[in-house]
Amino acid sequence: MKAQTQKIAAPISTPFYYGWMIVLISALGVFFSGPGQTYSISVFIDSYIKEFGWSRSQVSAVYSAATLASGLCMFFVGRFIDRHGQRKMAVFVGVSLALACFWNSIVANTIMLFIGFFFLRLFGQGSMTLIPNTLVPQWFITKRGKALSLMAIGGFSSSAIFPPLNAWLVNKWGWSFSWQVWGIALLIIFVPLAYFLIRNKPEEIGLLPDGREKPILSKDEAEGDYTETDLEENWTLKEAMKTKAYWLLLFCVAIPALVNTGLTFHLISIFGIQNISPGVAALVLSLMAVIGFPITLAAGFILDKVKVNYVLAGIFLGEIIFMLVLLYTRNVTVAILFGVLWGISGGFERIALNYVWPSYFGREYLGSIKGTAMTVMVIGSALGPLPFGFAYDLFGGYDEIIYLTMILPALAIVSSLLATKPAKGS
Repeated sequence: MKAQTQKIAAPISTPFYYGWMIVLISALGVFFSGPGQTYSISVFIDSYIKEFGWSRSQVSAVYSAATLASGLCMFFVGRFIDRHGQRKMAVFVGVSLALACFWNSIVANTIMLFIGFFFLRLFGQGSMTLIPNTLVPQWFITKRGKALSLMAIGGFSSSAIFPPLNAWLVNKWGWSFSWQVWGIALLIIFVPLAYFLIRNKPEEIGLLPDGREKPILSKDEAEGDYTETDLEENWTLKEAMKTKAYWLLLFCVAIPALVNTGLTFHLISIFGIQNISPGVAALVLSLMAVIGFPITLAAGFILDKVKVNYVLAGIFLGEIIFMLVLLYTRNVTVAILFGVLWGISGGFERIALNYVWPSYFGREYLGSIKGTAMTVMVIGSALGPLPFGFAYDLFGGYDEIIYLTMILPALAIVSSLLATKPAKGS
């Protein structure tokens, strides 16, 4: 009896369902993915160019190659999450990301830079977002959308805080010291909290998903009695790969990564051709984040009530609409309208693409399944800027590539509607 009591003890006593504490630590994890995110790393690029005499294209090429290489590794990270659990992986990844920050504080050549970028992207942008996005769904099923929405606050906070704080740190103490600050912060804040507070599943501490008091029972027709059941089926990666929905959803995951990265990377240039200043481009990117935040919170509640593939279809329709608006952006007012529409689409996208995998394939093997999706997403984001750059060199503008790019979300609308939730044995 004593052993059982010890087994089901929560790390700390809370007056509310412990899953909400998991949401909090997951939000902190997403926040601390910041050192590996583009919005954070971009602040250091000019410092590298100035100190080492590297060209911007050199640094960009190293960054793209490192991002692509890290994306190919995310499948393995997902498998490790399934094997070892989110708690051990969060501690390991937190320490590894801290070491990557320390490594980036001593880079002296492009080989060291590639290694530094690779580990920042693998442990920061990849693993530190994958772990929270597989942890929260373990604790919530019927309230999953709401929980993921609240977790997303960590991502918005990170994108709002890291760029200006990094700029201030670099200005005040230099790029090397700035990297060391984030390494120390990870070791003294995130890693201890992850170790002490994270538990992989509610069942580990004698709880049920969503804070349910009793298990859900289903009637066994053959035996005529009731057995404990879960609200969703659990699929292995191999089983998921045999379904039509899995492949259709992978395509849906790739499109926003490709489109959004391509547009973000070239937005100043696109606006420049339309005689709109870089300042307005920066305003649009900020506006996108500001609009996206409340939309993300609303999206979670909507996803708990509306079929996720319908929401995905709406997101891709939104992508077509905001790209059409971008084509006819000739003044600040239309540029702001474009930013608002982009923010609305992005707010829904941030939650829906994380919600769909556990909703369709369950909790048990979510790391492996979501890891493949993360690989596709990172590869999409690495390749996204390339067609826009080639189109500019070929046509001297972006209209042609924007029109061509619209084909992708149009195909994704069809894919979303066809990607109905699979059922075993059907």
